Amino acid sequence: MGSELELIEQARRGDAGAFSELVNRYDRKIYRLARHITQHEEDAEDVLQETFLKAFANLGQFQGHSKLYTWLVRIAVNESLMKLRQRKADKLVSLDEPLNTEEDSVPRQIAAWDENPEQRYGRAEINAILTQVIESLAPAFRTVFWLRDVEELSTEETAAALNLSIPAVKSRLLRARLQLREKLNKVFRRHGNNAPVHV
Repeated sequence: MGSELELIEQARRGDAGAFSELVNRYDRKIYRLARHITQHEEDAEDVLQETFLKAFANLGQFQGHSKLYTWLVRIAVNESLMKLRQRKADKLVSLDEPLNTEEDSVPRQIAAWDENPEQRYGRAEINAILTQVIESLAPAFRTVFWLRDVEELSTEETAAALNLSIPAVKSRLLRARLQLREKLNKVFRRHGNNAPVHV
């Protein structure tokens, strides 16, 4: 196994084995990302295939200014959003309007639990709840949240991957986190004590 740059150079020269190694390094992450955006297994598989076909066809255009993964994410996100548009599911408007709120007025309450949530729910059930809540976000928010908080890309890398400005990434991430907090609050409140606590 060579370094990523070596593999990219070999793949550019037509070495299918080198490109296969690059695919093996990133295919699971790209599939997971596509699955979270499209919320559809077959669409995610199509996106995965299209992403690597386009990457192979356009490898000569990859300048190396960003990580290969960031470049692949950009292709995968575009392909995923095209899938959503094809299914007429992309109804997003005004995603990046300024959030007219002071930090102090942002809701900071979650449901209080008499016991540790893991005592009330099994780990698998908590993971299922989190997955369901993340998937309920609008695609643009879900994508930013996934890249920043799950894949742990930096704000700059996320902005580059999604072709967004850094303020737009920050705005979407804030909105995603607020929506997640509100949705989780409702889920746990339904199953437990209604008394709010400050976080």
